[in-house]
Amino acid sequence: MVLAALLVAAAALQNGAGATFDPLVRDGITRGAYPGAVLVIGRHDTILYAGAYGRLTWKPSGALVSAESTLYDLASVTKVVGTTTALMLLVERGRLNLDAPVKQYVPEFAGAGTAGITVRQLLNHTSGLRGTLPLYRDTKTRDEALRLVFDASPIVTPGSRVIYSDLNAILLGEIVARLSGEPLETFVTREVLQPFGLRQTLYRPPKSLQRRIAPTNLWHGVPIAGVVNDPNAARLGGVAGHAGLFGTALDLGRFARIMLAGGVTPEGRRVLKKATVQSFTAVSVHARRGQSARALGWQALPTDEEESSAGHLFGPRSYGHTGWTGTSIWIDPDRDLFVVLLTNRAFAPRARRPFTVLKEVRGRVADAAARMIDGR
Repeated sequence: MVLAALLVAAAALQNGAGATFDPLVRDGITRGAYPGAVLVIGRHDTILYAGAYGRLTWKPSGALVSAESTLYDLASVTKVVGTTTALMLLVERGRLNLDAPVKQYVPEFAGAGTAGITVRQLLNHTSGLRGTLPLYRDTKTRDEALRLVFDASPIVTPGSRVIYSDLNAILLGEIVARLSGEPLETFVTREVLQPFGLRQTLYRPPKSLQRRIAPTNLWHGVPIAGVVNDPNAARLGGVAGHAGLFGTALDLGRFARIMLAGGVTPEGRRVLKKATVQSFTAVSVHARRGQSARALGWQALPTDEEESSAGHLFGPRSYGHTGWTGTSIWIDPDRDLFVVLLTNRAFAPRARRPFTVLKEVRGRVADAAARMIDGR
């Protein structure tokens, strides 16, 4: 696709974005999947569209959603923005070997069958570990929870298939902490969030921000906002490799722009090497029946969903991630295009199948963005 065609497509997207995207996102509100949402679409060098929809809660008097200031519990999008990016930096600095066994960095990870599990297998979800464990139920402290993870054993042969697992990401977060010699939150904040300019992305937001945070739960009828929705992340202190970050859609858009620019910020500062971005976002495990393709940390295409969160038109080198609370980010490097859609789908949905509705919205928005860029 030539530059002139991209510029024409970008102008068309800016001029017609509201008419194109607003009905798609509002349809999710009308169908009861989420009370509010923010959509940000762009390229490496610009934001093409940013739209805010609905309210933080279902109440007609609830606060309106803002593209600039509403914070969302990013849930599993934390895996790529925080944890994976921290690991990219550690690889660049020669601190981390992706093909080393996990036990080299976390000696306590010593359950039966774990000796040969590598860091790469944690990243592409081929470790064989189960999807999760009820840490919040079976433990009372962070240390106890980590011990359960360290004692986990694979349920299939490592390397044999993809099992998407929060345990993988929890271990990766612990690797970051061990190699940096400081808490995961400290390293990610200083080495990722601040250099990348993600000024409204953080762990454990203070109460002063609560009014700006989209709630994800109810407690005795009162909306709960600012407390990580994932119960295992809560048991781990609110900061974990798999969940814990809160952030705005515009911050995620900035992150996507940096990835599309090969590790360069909009101000021209390099924060990652282009080769590192390419190696982590390339397909690491190809899709098979019943399992998505995986990059390192990222989901790749094709996904294993009947209704893909990336739609049907994003290119084969696209990568992205979703979060249980209703968050998503997808990046198509061939089109120089990203789509960020943040919702609080987890908050008191009115739809019978809210996640199905949200996946439909995600896919339709992604396809519409691809068509506009293609000039169709």
